This record gives sequence, structure tokens and C-alpha cells, in this order.
Amino acid sequence: MPQYHAPLTDMQFLLHDWMNICDHYQALGQQDFDQELVNEILNQGAKFAEEVIAPLNREGDEQSSKLQDGNVSTPHGFAAAYQDYIANGWNAMLGSADYDGQDLPNSMAIPVHEMLNSANLSWRLICMLTESAVLAVTKHGSDTLKQKYLRQLISGEWTGTMCLTEPHAGTDLSLLSSKAEPNEDGSYNISGSKIFISGGDQDWSSNICHLVLARLPDAPEGVKGISLFLVPKFLVDDNGQLGERNTLSVGSIEKKMGIKACPTCVMNFDGAKGWLVGSEHKGLACMFTMMNDARFQVGLQGLGVAEASFQGALAYARERLQSRAPDGAAEPSKKADSIMFQPDVRRMLLTQKALTEGSRALAYLYAQQMDIEKFGNEEHKHEAAKVIAFLTPICKGFMTDMGTDVSSLGIQVYGGHGYIREWGMEQLMRDSRIAQLYEGTNGIQAADLISRKLARDKGVMLKATYRVFAKLVDAIQAPHAQSQAQAILTEWLTTSEQLLALNTVDLAGTAYDYMNYSAYALLGVLWLSMADSAERSSNESIKQGKNNTCAFYIKRLLPRKDSYKTNLFNGADDLLAPADNEFDYQ
Repeated sequence: MPQYHAPLTDMQFLLHDWMNICDHYQALGQQDFDQELVNEILNQGAKFAEEVIAPLNREGDEQSSKLQDGNVSTPHGFAAAYQDYIANGWNAMLGSADYDGQDLPNSMAIPVHEMLNSANLSWRLICMLTESAVLAVTKHGSDTLKQKYLRQLISGEWTGTMCLTEPHAGTDLSLLSSKAEPNEDGSYNISGSKIFISGGDQDWSSNICHLVLARLPDAPEGVKGISLFLVPKFLVDDNGQLGERNTLSVGSIEKKMGIKACPTCVMNFDGAKGWLVGSEHKGLACMFTMMNDARFQVGLQGLGVAEASFQGALAYARERLQSRAPDGAAEPSKKADSIMFQPDVRRMLLTQKALTEGSRALAYLYAQQMDIEKFGNEEHKHEAAKVIAFLTPICKGFMTDMGTDVSSLGIQVYGGHGYIREWGMEQLMRDSRIAQLYEGTNGIQAADLISRKLARDKGVMLKATYRVFAKLVDAIQAPHAQSQAQAILTEWLTTSEQLLALNTVDLAGTAYDYMNYSAYALLGVLWLSMADSAERSSNESIKQGKNNTCAFYIKRLLPRKDSYKTNLFNGADDLLAPADNEFDYQ
């Protein structure tokens, strides 16, 4: 397993040199957050990820989680690491100070989350869902519910899950059949089965708060009839003490391709007591608070895996001796040169580096908008919310596709060794693959982007996003780079607006192409912006590395947007033309 080292130099460059994060905090009235605090959090987060979580990754994959006598146990060391995590306050970073959270800006927490994903994706997943549950309860829970559950969820003493999917109802939640029967005391009896529940049970926390979608007896048909309920594993009395176990159980743990250490459970609710979150029949809106946060966090999983794979590939390429460089012996004292001198290996490494660092910039820009939505004035909050909504499917869809592509390149750099378990590279690819599927498949992300965020919104979110990127372009000091970035951004805006004229079917047919076209175009702007900032860096390695990687991206990866653009106006006729029996000639 490659040894993970948090990319602190790049993270600090992005936060301090590129984003001017301290000025950002000052503008939001958050003067207590400064460069010293940012760096301390980064350093401590790196130490925890590298020394505590990363060493558990391979053994966790080998051991997997187990179900015995109705209880789930996670691999050796996982639970102890979690206790260390919550004891040091990591789980409380983003929680409300009203309930003993730290109320940190997202831009402080997101780099730490990235590190944890790189170090151990299975371990991070349970913490991630708890943070998302905190958001849903904070925004939609009653005061009584908050007082009873929120402190323990924010601290991490209790964990949370998201229970949406049923065997017959995945993305289409209108088919959901779990039932909720009201009780006289204001609680509800929840019955039904949910599948694919990450952390549905584990040996980390004393209680688990399941957020469950179900239907009331008088619920209308479709998604408008869904309500959201908090269903604890153990009932909680008025003094906050745990009582008897609720009537819910783990039916089984899924046997999976990857993230084997994380227990993915089938959960059975048999009249389990639950409490309404938000209003009756408005559960989907409440759940989307949780889901949209989780979608971005899943995008970070793609980024985290990509960084780990790039680090492994780079270390191996430097050590692996094979043949000579194309222009003669580069290391005459050795029997052969390292494969670092082979142009095709450089192509793979630079592709990994350019996509990973470009996606990191996108993630941190997104986190910056989350800060504005959290701490800004009403006008700025509203504007940031539009940008977040537009970028969420791009971050989730593109960054998780990117994670799998980059981890595949990591295997390729290793050659045959990459296919062997002991080197650890194949685990990264297996683990990353799920990120393209859960919290809405990437096809769903693409459809959401083009149909809801672009067409249904009539370009309002699009223009808000354009304005954020235009500020980056305006700040570029090199005239040629600025004109390049402006040309890319203007083309993207014009092309996007032209898509508003398409009908619903053609929009659906071009959705995936539009998501990728947008991502490659916006990363191009980000790279030109980063390279310009790097010119003023005192770190010569950053200056040269960013400029050379930017040049590679613009020359070799940015043209990918043009191939996607070609398909944007081709319609969906060719996709729908073949009859069903023509696929297999029956």
C-alpha cells in the first residue's frame, strides 16, 4: 500500500496564495480565523490522516466488516481511531456553536476531509454521513429534536445514517413504500426495509440516528407524499439517557467490490419509533439538505482517491528501473533508467496531477462559496447558494469519474504490479468506483445539472457561477493568460445558454456531455488562474510545477471539452433509434 502524505504545500498554496483565505474571512466578519489557525488545522489533520487512519486502510480491506448475532463489528483499529477522532473535536468542526460545535468555515474543514478520504475511504464514509445528518437536523429539526439529539451528533458520540433506497426504489423515490403510523405521543411507528445503508450498524458509537424516508397513511402519491423521520437505534429519554433498543435490525451486510471495511447494511424497521423531521409530506426537501452535502462530500472522495493514486504512481515511477530513456542513458551508473524518463509515463503522471490539482481547486472554490452561504449577508448568501447548486452535480459527477480514471492510470504506471493486491493500487480503484454510483449515479448528476440547474432555472444559476469564475479571470495579471481564460469562460457561457433552446429529450441525451464539457472548461479557467498566482509564489517548485502542469492541461486535456461540445447539439435521435430487440438481435 503506498504511503500517504497530505499534500500540504499545494493545499497551503491554494488557500493562502490563490484564494487569499484570510481576506475572505475578514470580508465575512470572521476575524478569529487566520493563517496560523488554518495551517495548524491542516498540520494536525495531516498528522491524524497519515499516522492514524491511513495505516488501517489495507487491513480494513482485507478484514471487512462482520455481522454476528445481529451486531456489526468493523475491522481492527477502526473504532479506536474513531474515538480518537471525536476526542480531538474533528467531528464537531462544522457543527453549530449553539450545540457545542466549532462553527468553522467549510474552507477549513474541507481540506481535512480530503485527507481522510485519501487515507481511508471506508473509514471516512461513516463520519461523512454523520456530518450530513447534522445539517438536516440543524436546518429542519424541531427545537425538541435538536435538544435531544444534536449535541451528541455534532460531537460524534452518536452517528447518523441516510435511509432512502429500497429494493424497488432507488433514484425514483416516488416508488418508496416504507410506512409511518402516527402515535398519540407525537412519535411514529416506522416499518419497511432500506438497502445500501452505509454505517447502518457499527461498533463505534453508543447510538445511531437513522434519517428515514417513509409515507404517512394519508400521503399523496409520488415524491410529494414522502416524510422524513429520525429513528434512533436506542430510544432516548427526556434526560438524554439511552433506553431500550428500538425495533430495527440489520438484515445483512452487502458483499461489495470495494469500501469493504465500511458496513453497507440492509436495515429492517419493524414498527420502530421515529420522530418527524420538518413537516409532513415535505421529507424529500429535508433529505436534500443532507443529500446535497453528501454529493459534494462524495466528490471529495474522488479527489481523495485520485491524490492517493497519484502519490503511489509517482513514487513507483521514480523507483522502477526499466530500459533507457529515449534519448540515451539518463542514469548511466544504474543498470537501467527509471520509468520517470519515459514520455508515456510522464503523460500518465501529468494527467493524474493536472486532474487532481484542478479538482482540488474546484473543491476549495466550492468550499469558499459554502463559507459565504454560512457567514455572508443575505444578498451574498442567496448568490452563493445558486453557485453551490450549479456546481454540486459537477463536483460529484466529474470528480468521481476523475477519481476512477486517475486510479486506473495509477495501476497502469505500475504495470503488472498494479494488478496485484499487495501494492495497494487496485484497492484504490475498487474503492473509488462506488463514488460514481451512490448519492445519485453520475448520469443522474448530469441530468440534474442540465435539466434542473440549467434549463428549469433558465440560466440564473449558470450566470451566478459565471460571475464567480469571471472574478478569477479578472484577477489574472498576465495578459495572454487572462485572454485565454476569458475566451474559455465566454465560450462556456454562450454554449450553455444556447442549450436552453433544446427540448427535454435532447437535453437528456446531451446531459453527460454537458457535465464533462463544463468541468473541463471550468478547470481550464482554474488552471490559468492558479498558474498566474504561482508566478508570485516564493516557492520555486510551486511556481514551476503549476506553470508546467497548466501548460500540459491547456495543451492536452482542455481539448477534451471540444469532443464533448461536438455532441451537445446532436440531439437524442441516434440514442433512441434502435429498438429494444436490436441491442441483442433477438
